[in-house]
Amino acid sequence: MTRVAAIDCGTNSIRLLVADADPETGELVDLDRRMKIVRLGQGVDRTGRLAPEALERTFAACREYAAVIKEHGAEKLRFVATSASRDAENRDDFVRGVVEILGVEPEVITGDQEAQFSFTGATKELTGRADLDQPYLVVDIGGGSTEFVVGDDTVAAARSVDIGCVRMTERHLVGEDGKVTDPPAAAQIEAIREDVVAALDLVTQTVPLTAARTLVGLAGSVTTVAALALGLKEYDSVAIHHSRISYERVAELTDWLLMSTHDQRSLNPVIHPGRVDVIASGALVLRLIMEWTGAKEVVVSEHDILDGIAWSIA
Repeated sequence: MTRVAAIDCGTNSIRLLVADADPETGELVDLDRRMKIVRLGQGVDRTGRLAPEALERTFAACREYAAVIKEHGAEKLRFVATSASRDAENRDDFVRGVVEILGVEPEVITGDQEAQFSFTGATKELTGRADLDQPYLVVDIGGGSTEFVVGDDTVAAARSVDIGCVRMTERHLVGEDGKVTDPPAAAQIEAIREDVVAALDLVTQTVPLTAARTLVGLAGSVTTVAALALGLKEYDSVAIHHSRISYERVAELTDWLLMSTHDQRSLNPVIHPGRVDVIASGALVLRLIMEWTGAKEVVVSEHDILDGIAWSIA
């Protein structure tokens, strides 16, 4: 067993996994798994820069994670940064802060690398299951981007496009006053749909989306939709992991999220406070992907890019 620590810093959240990994058996035993909504990508799509308050929220989470990693005595640490820090003009400020706190430089990975990690993390437990046909289409709906990966035991094709839940919300649902329109107008919803359909056109050029037999959905937008679909009273990762949610249920919940207000969404305990304003966009992205591919259900995985990062250093 090798004790490893993996950090995934995305546009909306930063997550930590400390685990014991055994590459020979394929076993990954969680010791500590946690997530904080820091909204690192706040305003990046508009300004091209990481906001000072967003950096400070992220650094505060890094300081907490440094203490957890030290407590568990992890032998190796890998810090992966995704969409927001790829796009920002002042990403050097971000890199310096992470190095000072954690002692490692964040790897600003490409969309293809992100896709590979997501696929490994999501499918390692699924291989060989008789009730799930291959190839898989793994869809990781993040804050700034969404990754599409098709493969069976290995990745056959992958593509990353900029249709994350935060990016779609900030691009189309924020009014002139800087606040999220709540609920959004029909024209705003249609603008998101047009962006997603255009992105899917791009993805289809290199990734055979409709050739996949099983849709596997990752990340907070998908797991939150699953929690709502299951009628959970509180977020339960065990119940959510490998649940299977029908297209009809996804469509029904997407309609409700788009018609609801901030206050109505925030009353539901399974919606993290940091996702209240962006979950409608995330659900809509998922729904449109299912419509495009003809998927009748989505298999929801709590294991994703974070687990893939852990395996990469085991």
